Amino acid sequence: MKRSARHRNMSGIFFYSHQKEVFSQQSSRKIHMKNIYLAYFLIIILSACGGKKSETVSLNGEIKGLGNDTLYIYGADRLYDRMDTLLVKDDKFSATLTPDTLVETYLLFSNGSQYPLFMDKGDKIRIKGSVSEPGILEISGNSANEELTAFQNELKELGKPSQKVMEEKAENFINSHLASLASLYLLDKYFIQKHQPDYNHIKRLIEHMTGELKDRPFIDELLNRIQEEEKSEVGKTTPYFRLPNDKGKTISRSDFKDQYLLIQFWASWDTLSRDSNAVYRRIYKKEQKNKKFALLGISLDIDKEKWQKAIKADTLNWEQVCDFSGWNAEPVKLFSIRSLPANILLSPSGRIEGKNLSEKAIEKKLKEIEEREKKETERKQKKIKR
Repeated sequence: MKRSARHRNMSGIFFYSHQKEVFSQQSSRKIHMKNIYLAYFLIIILSACGGKKSETVSLNGEIKGLGNDTLYIYGADRLYDRMDTLLVKDDKFSATLTPDTLVETYLLFSNGSQYPLFMDKGDKIRIKGSVSEPGILEISGNSANEELTAFQNELKELGKPSQKVMEEKAENFINSHLASLASLYLLDKYFIQKHQPDYNHIKRLIEHMTGELKDRPFIDELLNRIQEEEKSEVGKTTPYFRLPNDKGKTISRSDFKDQYLLIQFWASWDTLSRDSNAVYRRIYKKEQKNKKFALLGISLDIDKEKWQKAIKADTLNWEQVCDFSGWNAEPVKLFSIRSLPANILLSPSGRIEGKNLSEKAIEKKLKEIEEREKKETERKQKKIKR
């Protein structure tokens, strides 16, 4: 059957229109795909820019009255083991820092005072304060800083709270902020840095913290320290140790058989322990005729000549020993000595009777021992008469 010219023309027009539509659709698809690729490309670029930005910490501060000065930021643990310098001009300072994760650092002032600062990559930290109130800074930029700021302001409202009240406040904070890095700071300040820390109490506070906090190096080091301290706590028996005296003779704990032994830890280079030598001179003078008591000085010196000169200058007439290994000396590790001056009182059997005792506490302890020995002697005499 033959098609009419009109039909053929219409078919041609339809075919042309169809091809045009197909071409148009293909073009639209290409344009659409190009737009998608462009969008993806822009997302990648923006993501890259955003990632790069989040790797840094933006820090800005203003402390009124600081003037032109220099501040430092140093890490409180191995996670941030460097120091950064902040130049202060007209009370203001700024810096861009690069921590790898959430870290505890300290803002160190030129007068030696310091203030805790927590930072994580991506933070925008703002510090406000005044030199007239160095103990309180308003720090924002992440939850740890803001939580500690709130805690400090709460203490400020109390006026001059007692140490007991501050410890109670700190404990309440820790128990209600189990995932906050500020809790580790308060744990250290109010419970670990005490003259005689209660390590059982510290362990109980740590137990409730989240795994994230427990995994930090600070906690690992603290738990290791507690383990060491428990070996040398009051009531435990210590092993024997041997060190040379100033004449080269080896001195051991067994040389003080049947005596209560007060061990004094000191060093010629340590001002505080040199000052405390006066306390031990008084004790030695008073007790040198007491056959049940002996005094032993263990030095953390590394220079023999300086040690011997200090012994002479400070008139330390009781037994003195030193192996010139400083903080690596065997008794330092046995008794977990971490600061100077320090002392340990041992019974004749090597039982620890007291640690870091004051002069009054030593005198009281010696009186108790004297009374105990007197009663024991009387008991034995009565037994013999029977």
